[in-house]
Amino acid sequence: MAVQSFANRPRGGEQSGNSFEDLKRVIHNKLVEKLDLSRLGDLEGDTLRREIRLVIEHLCDTENPLLNRSERERLIEEILDETFGFGPLEMLLKEPGVADIMINGPKHVFVEKDGRIQRSKVTFRDNDHLLQILDRIVSKVGRRVDETSPMVDARLPDGSRLNAIIPPLAIDGCSLTIRKFGSNPLTLEDLLRFGAFTPEMVMLLEGAMKARLNCLISGGTGSGKTTLLNTLSSFIPGDQRVITIEDAAELQLQQDHVLRLETRPPNIEGKGRVTATDLVKNALRMRPDRIIIGECRGAEALDMLQAMNTGHEGSLTTIHANTPRDAVSRLETMISMGGIELPMKAIRTQFSAAVDLIIQVNRLQGGPRKVTQITEVLGMEGETVIMQDIFVFVQDGIDEQGRAHGHFESTGVRPGFMSRLESCGVKLPGNLFAPRALGG
Repeated sequence: MAVQSFANRPRGGEQSGNSFEDLKRVIHNKLVEKLDLSRLGDLEGDTLRREIRLVIEHLCDTENPLLNRSERERLIEEILDETFGFGPLEMLLKEPGVADIMINGPKHVFVEKDGRIQRSKVTFRDNDHLLQILDRIVSKVGRRVDETSPMVDARLPDGSRLNAIIPPLAIDGCSLTIRKFGSNPLTLEDLLRFGAFTPEMVMLLEGAMKARLNCLISGGTGSGKTTLLNTLSSFIPGDQRVITIEDAAELQLQQDHVLRLETRPPNIEGKGRVTATDLVKNALRMRPDRIIIGECRGAEALDMLQAMNTGHEGSLTTIHANTPRDAVSRLETMISMGGIELPMKAIRTQFSAAVDLIIQVNRLQGGPRKVTQITEVLGMEGETVIMQDIFVFVQDGIDEQGRAHGHFESTGVRPGFMSRLESCGVKLPGNLFAPRALGG
């Protein structure tokens, strides 16, 4: 048994009149006192959890035997979450339908559910409790958060992405934002069922992946860029070596031959930082077939374009932008801010030579996420990047629930890269690009 004897422990019902939270705190503190740490290391997983559960049940009976069955079970589960998991966060992480968790201090917790933001009943005891949970999360992935490093990006065991900022930068207490990624990521069939795109669009995107076209996924925050990137990666042949580069690892590729790299912040002395640019340069020496950058945010954009131009066709990345044209401007800005002095025409020439396809995703009013444009990059004309839309989403209006609705259209444009698809054995229906309305 991983706990000391209860033989000499005085029984007590003195906490029976306390609130649920007070009772939980008392039992949790007494659980910590009773744990035999020398024995805990010998137990793992479910066995350890079962042992601790028995101890908690005993403490519940001694501290407040009048608890009804549902209260007792809730108390036990919350103490187990506090001991093994992330405390009150566990309830939100397990709740179906929650896409984002936003914590503005210990008593103000909000969630996005079914496309709408609503306040949650979940709270933390105080700021120290919230900071303790945060520290438990970031320490598991080798990150830290303290006064010298008050901002952090990290990931949870299920792949969910976390950003946190603590006092003194956050005035009202620790602030956490969690973008949830389920243990079962959305599949192609799920996105088709939700109407994110149509089968005709999928046929083109699958062909683009197999023919190793370089693709840029553009969209705003929460528009579904990472989900779409994961879905597109399922079309990459399994015999190709793929290297992913991210600030906080969240991609969930299905291939076996995947090497995952993650940036590293500076240590407490301000040294040891490894940027996405460093990882891209190193990845080029690791014989990749394709490079996937989770998100281009800075100077690594130029290295990514150069990699796409020098034998790493079929590479993918995402960028924050509202339209394909904005994506070009964003890349120009990021490259310029990286301290690289290049004429705009040179940057645009690199872009037009590297990127074949821009896939624009947007989150519409009311929450639906759609691929609103699939745009081909044709090249340069003077100092302008020439692009043409192949498929577009046309919004028809807003329904009674406040959700945008519309339909997809084929513009009638036959892509210029069709010869590349055909040379790779990709055969698409002859009428795929005929101008017409598609599904909604």
